[in-house]
Amino acid sequence: MLSNIRFVLINTSHPGNIGAVARAMKNMRLEQLYLVDPQKFPSTVATARASGAIGILEKATVCETVSEAIKGCSLVLGTSARLRTIAWPQMDARMSAEKIVAEKEGSQIAILFGREHSGLTNEELELCHYLVHIPCNPDFSSLNIAAAAQVIAYEILMASQNRPTEIEREVIGAEDDWATSGEVERFYSHLESVLIETGFLDPSNPRLLMRKLKRLYQRARLEKNEVNILRGILTAVQRVTKK
Repeated sequence: MLSNIRFVLINTSHPGNIGAVARAMKNMRLEQLYLVDPQKFPSTVATARASGAIGILEKATVCETVSEAIKGCSLVLGTSARLRTIAWPQMDARMSAEKIVAEKEGSQIAILFGREHSGLTNEELELCHYLVHIPCNPDFSSLNIAAAAQVIAYEILMASQNRPTEIEREVIGAEDDWATSGEVERFYSHLESVLIETGFLDPSNPRLLMRKLKRLYQRARLEKNEVNILRGILTAVQRVTKK
């Protein structure tokens, strides 16, 4: 039941953290580890820190970009030990775990863990539907990446033991056919092109328009059919502007 959940580590600088996350995942029955541009992997240090979870390291998928790592995912969450200044839908670790296990069977889900010293960039955050905040001591709020992974993994395992029934899942909308990250990204590209073509967006002075629009649509969480409708509207606008 947890095999559809992938932990995505971005540009990890210390290979020991990769091994420690693998161990945390195996403790909580998680299997999919994705590594985006790790600074050193494979590594004997990572293997030593995995301590019994070497199988997860051996099957880890190494990617060049975050977009590649979340390909096919219909739910993407970004983790942070602090609240971000950029406004984005947020929830705590327990709420996010409940959201994850309520997803439609077979849906691919990604949880992003940023760099040890700087976390997720705003551009990476824009790929997420929600930001997961782990409350901790405000005077010492920097969580080690392995500790953060352990907290999230634990909450997912606990939530999975109370997975909603089919009736409950239908009520909360878990059976919706959500658009994948790739489908949504292609919509954003299409939208930006049309906004430029119509003169609504000045590419030389974009300000924060696209970020605000992405936040709007990520908050709404688009279904496949909705993406098709929106792109159909954009195509119709392009036909009119080209006449």
